[in-house]
Amino acid sequence: MARIAGLNIPDNKKVTIGLSYVYGIGRPKAEEICKKSQIDTNKKIGQLSEAELDKIRSFIENNVKVEGDLKLVINQNIKRLKEIASYRGNRHIKKLPVRGQRTKTNARTKRGKRMCVGSGRKSASEKT
Repeated sequence: MARIAGLNIPDNKKVTIGLSYVYGIGRPKAEEICKKSQIDTNKKIGQLSEAELDKIRSFIENNVKVEGDLKLVINQNIKRLKEIASYRGNRHIKKLPVRGQRTKTNARTKRGKRMCVGSGRKSASEKT
């Protein structure tokens, strides 16, 4: 297994797919990394030499924010939005969808498990 950006990447995956295991690198970014470090995208991770792996590692370290650094930046951006009390920041505070999705029916992920509440009527025995 190759180790890139603190992650073990499986040897049987193509380079572009394997790089997309890293948080912050998707397929297009992985293809760009391969193109700029002059590595064939059809190769599998296990077929790469140490020199090629070092090229990939150094390119990622110098040019791309990944894993912990990227998560830190994202959290700082969300914190800033909350502090300035923007619309998006308020949506984050209330734990509601931020990007314009409807909330009347969907948004179960954000709003939580559905709760069925009875009609509120008390039975005849409870009234007295």
